[in-house]
Amino acid sequence: FQVGKSSGEIDGAGVDEPLLNAGQHHSSESYSVLAAIFPFLFPALGGLLYGYDIGSTSSATISIQSASFSGISWYNLSSVEVGLITSGSLYGALIGSILAFNIADFLGRRKELILSAVLYLVGALITAVAPNLAILIIGRVLFGTGIGLAMHAAPMYIAETAPSQIRGLLISLKEFFIVLGMVAGYVVGSLLVETVAGWRYMYGVSTPLAVIMGIGMWWLAESPRWLLLRAIQGKGDARDLKDTAINCLCRLRGEAFGDTAPAQVEEILNELAFVGEEKEVTFGEVFQGKCLKALTIGCGLVLFQQITGQPSVLYYAASILQSAGFSAASDATRVSILLGLLKVCASLIFSYWAIYLSDVQWLVLQLIMTGVAVLAVDKLGRRPLLLGGVSGIVVSLFLLGSYYIFLNDAPLMAVGALLVYVGCYQLSFGPIGWLMISEIFPLRLRGRGLGVAVLVNFGANALVTFAFSPLEAWLGAGTLFYLFGVIGLVSLLFIFFVVPETKGLTLEEIEAKCL
Repeated sequence: FQVGKSSGEIDGAGVDEPLLNAGQHHSSESYSVLAAIFPFLFPALGGLLYGYDIGSTSSATISIQSASFSGISWYNLSSVEVGLITSGSLYGALIGSILAFNIADFLGRRKELILSAVLYLVGALITAVAPNLAILIIGRVLFGTGIGLAMHAAPMYIAETAPSQIRGLLISLKEFFIVLGMVAGYVVGSLLVETVAGWRYMYGVSTPLAVIMGIGMWWLAESPRWLLLRAIQGKGDARDLKDTAINCLCRLRGEAFGDTAPAQVEEILNELAFVGEEKEVTFGEVFQGKCLKALTIGCGLVLFQQITGQPSVLYYAASILQSAGFSAASDATRVSILLGLLKVCASLIFSYWAIYLSDVQWLVLQLIMTGVAVLAVDKLGRRPLLLGGVSGIVVSLFLLGSYYIFLNDAPLMAVGALLVYVGCYQLSFGPIGWLMISEIFPLRLRGRGLGVAVLVNFGANALVTFAFSPLEAWLGAGTLFYLFGVIGLVSLLFIFFVVPETKGLTLEEIEAKCL
């Protein structure tokens, strides 16, 4: 595989340059929208199942502790045991992130997602039929391991197979699927919470989706970039891998791409050769050079995503509302009207995404704002959405802190701050954090680099979730929200000075120009 040569070298100047002419490349990158649906949809089911687990578990823990509806004799659980059920999938996700670091480049993106679907299926079945608490927790951990693998492989697969023109939209839609799964989990939970052994059905609902995901990923083609990486690194017959990559690219992009597939594969190979992808990956190299810069960007984003209070604000939204004085039915009605107005306004723009479910209003707001980000990310770019959204997060956190310390008689302001926080998070950190970590790492280091970033994401999520209550008791809610606000200001500086704009660039161009 030859590196692209400039006209200067042809004339004897001896200068190598990559084939990174953005204008020429993008104009030739034709694709079929219909063909692009399935390479996004089946990996995104992994995110849907992740969100469903979050939503359904909130009702499942109520059902399993009910003497009337649990259907078991061991329903009298301690707070620690309930905590293990709730956080079992999070522990599994951490395990899955560690596994992904070691197996991702060996298995490939497609097989990793198939393995994730199998773990989803096995974990859901074990949880649904568990005869005792120990087996139940084992099922939760297995399901969580599937989450860790899916959240690692799905962004990579989508990023590596999507046309660059719509890559941001498709990866951001994966975040939309996570929130959609949360909505589905809350709805299913609310319908089954007063059914005998309803918690078993709540967890069992995941099984058909896991089967569909597994079959779909088995049917889909492998990532052409992963195949070409193996070819350029000498891990198989280079010509066979190249031919397979061409066939996979045609399947993924549709008939419209068929004539240009060989040229596209040659261009990707030349770009990979230019940026040095033929070298073997060592463990230490993940923390050096280009990958260190990519790790700084990716891990920094997912870390700030969590330590600006996202798990706490969302997980404790109900208690924040209650402490803000919205415990009475009349107050709850006012909140419903406010959220309803937001939903109606959004439905005028996104009528096919409008959802009218009063039990899941916070998640509806997340869906709406994620939809806005999905539509805007490839037009406005990553940085404007990050800077604008995080600025809104900072303002809302300082408003929440002020409410608890100075403005106790302004409950509407507290609810307004919560609305701003949720909306701005779903415009910025929510979808774009996952988007950036899926596209910023060099190809041969992408599996391990993304594994570190996903591990940081779940680890920081667990840390903030578990530390919130002790910190709240020690510092007070107002001071704690001020602390989150200060961290938000630091994250704004990080985004402004460190995070590059990747809108419209191919993955190879991102590596050559941004790292």
